[in-house]
Amino acid sequence: MLSRVARIAIIGGGSIGEALLSGLLKGGRQAKDLAVAEKDPARAKHLSEQYSVLLTTVADAAENASYVIVAVKPADVEPIVLEIADAFAKAHDGSTEQVIVSVAAGVSTAYYESRLPAGSPVIRVMPNTPMLVGVGMSAISRGNFATPEQMKDVASIFGVVGEVQVVPESQIDAVTAVSGSGPAYFFLMAEALVDAAVAAGLPRHVATELVAQTMAGSAAMLLDRLERRGAGGEPATGPALDTSPAQLRAMVTSPGGTTAAGLRELERGGLRAAVGEAVEAAKTRSEQLGITSE
Repeated sequence: MLSRVARIAIIGGGSIGEALLSGLLKGGRQAKDLAVAEKDPARAKHLSEQYSVLLTTVADAAENASYVIVAVKPADVEPIVLEIADAFAKAHDGSTEQVIVSVAAGVSTAYYESRLPAGSPVIRVMPNTPMLVGVGMSAISRGNFATPEQMKDVASIFGVVGEVQVVPESQIDAVTAVSGSGPAYFFLMAEALVDAAVAAGLPRHVATELVAQTMAGSAAMLLDRLERRGAGGEPATGPALDTSPAQLRAMVTSPGGTTAAGLRELERGGLRAAVGEAVEAAKTRSEQLGITSE
């Protein structure tokens, strides 16, 4: 839970904003403590009817919230920040400190800090799409003025829709390339496996269920091992656990067996190199798209 009762405003009612709103309500937050600013009339109507939350303007949401979550497209950030800066300047009376939380891809904390009142706390978050079903992965980074308590609050907010990892902002582009873009890599692999299964003679609906459950089970198996490790990376008691993907892969692979034959072809096809190049390309593109304080 948040370290104190705080009002949360979500600027932008798209998929990310709605996922957060839904998760916060399911996690026990009261609708009266939430507000949404959404300029699209159809989206605003949907959110109001579906969640019974206050729909308001950007200025009003920012002026009356402790945490202002900017969940808009990068191209829409500049006019939103100008509205927020004006609202912050009017609302600031020294009794409360309002925190900007940005989920806009590529927008640095320095960009916000250079446009908001001096000393405004900013926290940057890179979530991913599985947050729509409550199992997302969000990386959070602090700006120059955010406090440890504010970081804990933001981790609590995003913890309702998945797991949270704190990283330096210098690593956010790499995070974007791995977990931000990662679901698309996963779906491409799933698509390829389904197509291969159909070519091997399975009905498509059977192949799809086999692939989806196999991938879900494999991920759960890896997560289970990671959760059972001790703080130092080793189990608190008992023998060492197979916790790395390489170790778990070896568990499944019998010498000279079917899995070994399949893996040999994946290696021959350059799977590792292709994945490495994909992540590097996505990281580079994230850097190119970045909006800084300049």
